[in-house]
Amino acid sequence: MDTENLNTEGLAEKDGRYVWHALSRLNPGSQQTSPPMMVVEGSGAWISDTEGNRYLDGMSGLWCVNVGYGREELARAAYEQLQKLPYYPLTMAHAPAAELGEKLGEWLGGADDYVFFYSNSGSEANEVAFKVSRQYHEQNGEGGRWKFVSRYRAYHGNSFGSLAATGQAQRKHRYEPLAPGFLHVAPPDRYRCAYCSDRPACNMECARSIGRTIAWELPETVAGVIMEPIITGGGVLVPPEGYVQSVAEICRENGVLFIMDEVICGFGRTGKRFGHQHYGVRPDIVTMAKGITSAYLPLSATAVRREVFEKFKGTEEYAHFRHVNTFGGNPAACALALRNLQIMDDENLPERSARMGDRLRQELGALEEHPNVGEIRYKGLLFGIELVEDRESREPATPEKVGKVIAGCKERGLIVGKNGDTVAGFNNVVTLAPPLVVSEDDLAFVARTLKESIESL
Repeated sequence: MDTENLNTEGLAEKDGRYVWHALSRLNPGSQQTSPPMMVVEGSGAWISDTEGNRYLDGMSGLWCVNVGYGREELARAAYEQLQKLPYYPLTMAHAPAAELGEKLGEWLGGADDYVFFYSNSGSEANEVAFKVSRQYHEQNGEGGRWKFVSRYRAYHGNSFGSLAATGQAQRKHRYEPLAPGFLHVAPPDRYRCAYCSDRPACNMECARSIGRTIAWELPETVAGVIMEPIITGGGVLVPPEGYVQSVAEICRENGVLFIMDEVICGFGRTGKRFGHQHYGVRPDIVTMAKGITSAYLPLSATAVRREVFEKFKGTEEYAHFRHVNTFGGNPAACALALRNLQIMDDENLPERSARMGDRLRQELGALEEHPNVGEIRYKGLLFGIELVEDRESREPATPEKVGKVIAGCKERGLIVGKNGDTVAGFNNVVTLAPPLVVSEDDLAFVARTLKESIESL
């Protein structure tokens, strides 16, 4: 794009006058003294702003541009579908949704799941999962099951149900009371676990706490357990081996639906097609968004096991799922998603994510000795670097230190994230989730830049 002919001052003025930015601080004068970077173009793992500066997007936008920027074939897939049929609600059928449903079944391991496309975001996909779960139990003659168990530090969305499922108090503050029925247990955080961080190995108490909560609440009142395979926005908390399998078994024993939130972990991010495939489990419900289109168009989906779907045949009175979304399953978005998954298959991006993630972890190995680095956690191209005041006390690094690292990365041309607005006092994890097409040279740049920025502390 020709940035020289852009009226950058005029654009900045319009932006400051009309646009309310997500998560923006509205302190007096803050927008005038520190206007947001205006991005105009992207290619591969890199983006450019109106000033002509280039940055490696180490967060894939919001964990979502998995195949990278500037993929003309994705734009073409959407364009061709928009010419043919730009819109029709999925109260009827259209070819892109049918073909994408088949493709998602393949990605889910050949499962014969049914896919509900009436969603545009991960929050909505999870809302569908909650409604499906409650109605499923009604259809199954267990109408008293309405509660859900989630984990502290987990993120599941911004709507009143998905935010209630979220275990991040700062995101809920000033919006409560939210939807009732959502319970929380401790996350599998080996570094800070109250059960086993001082022991040589995980004792799986974090998993058993889910079973205890279900028992204490009465199993006949619990509809589902929702979890990300890896807690992402809450600090990239990778569960110990056996944890996910234990939770799946607890759900099975109690007749509780096992809901897997793959909104971030899905579509190659962790080195498998879906994050839960690392653990050999089959959830009852899988929610997905973000990487399903690599964020080129909004789309999300909720896949349910055939056994769950069959219950909705139910009775004459309740033989359908009463949920509809105007833009859910948009034909152009479905056509683009289908092409997106084909690109991931053709370029073997999930396997590449695993390989490149291992390489980056090796490059970052020297940081393990830095006094302000407590732990480096990763799976595929999903990284969390926990910053601390000192390694002995494990006291979380101050916001100033975390901010200095993030700003230092940006000054050097790298965009990284953090687990911001989550749990008071624990927003100290620098996050990385670059596009899966990131090159070896790009990774070397990421590692070098992170080291320089952290060593500047």
